[in-house]
Amino acid sequence: MPRHASATHVPAKLPAPSYSYAALENPEQAETTALAEECALAISYNGLSHSVMMVTPSDLEDFVYGFSLSSGLTASIDDIYDVTLTATEHAYAAEVEVSSRAFWALKEQRRTLAGNTGCGLCGVEALEQALPQITPLRPSNLPPAAHLSGLRERIEDAQTLAQYSGAVHAALFVDEQGDIRLCREDIGRHNALDKLIGALQRTGTTTDSGFAVVTSRCSLELIHKALRANIGTLVSLSAPTSLSVQWARQHNLNLIHLPKHSAPRVYSPVAQGVMRP
Repeated sequence: MPRHASATHVPAKLPAPSYSYAALENPEQAETTALAEECALAISYNGLSHSVMMVTPSDLEDFVYGFSLSSGLTASIDDIYDVTLTATEHAYAAEVEVSSRAFWALKEQRRTLAGNTGCGLCGVEALEQALPQITPLRPSNLPPAAHLSGLRERIEDAQTLAQYSGAVHAALFVDEQGDIRLCREDIGRHNALDKLIGALQRTGTTTDSGFAVVTSRCSLELIHKALRANIGTLVSLSAPTSLSVQWARQHNLNLIHLPKHSAPRVYSPVAQGVMRP
């Protein structure tokens, strides 16, 4: 087992906490329903506070690893030495111990952003953060169409938290046999993918074959995360944005949209004989 691997997958508390409500047409009759959990997670690197994220309190170590890698804060999982989680009544804190190289880069990034606050060129640095330089992937084969057949129904079965509460996104990894290997859920679509990336890295799961799936729309940030995680194919259940398609094509990321009532649509790579938009 890799030294970063967790012993078990820890889902959110099930069943999810229930709350009472009343129908607008019948306010005197109370009903109950399960709701998705949400909490604050404060992340620090070598004692330096970095960010506070709103997350679903499950698989938090996977999230910290995935967030650190997919955000470009660490170059590889080997830059992360340890993750310590502590809990209070309404929040969690993650203290991440990273290599000197990663910590220096993190401090330099913070110094650059802080130093440009209020100047006329601050937008340049912000654009560099939003549109970073990322090495293109090596081109990889598209998955067999059979692996996408009935995928929506299989995803519903894999989303244990959503079955109780709804209101959560999922990110999943489908292996080269077409089986769902991993599923991570969160109120945030970015968070769900970060959790999946962390789980893939910590379990040593190869991403050379197989593909990742997100149940949300595919925005540019998700493309960045997939590229940094060396995921060759990304499937989204909602349509991608135009910029996501452009980046996927430029960086050799296979990008597929799986509509609810029609055949899968391959946006990247460009189909032979089809004109670019």
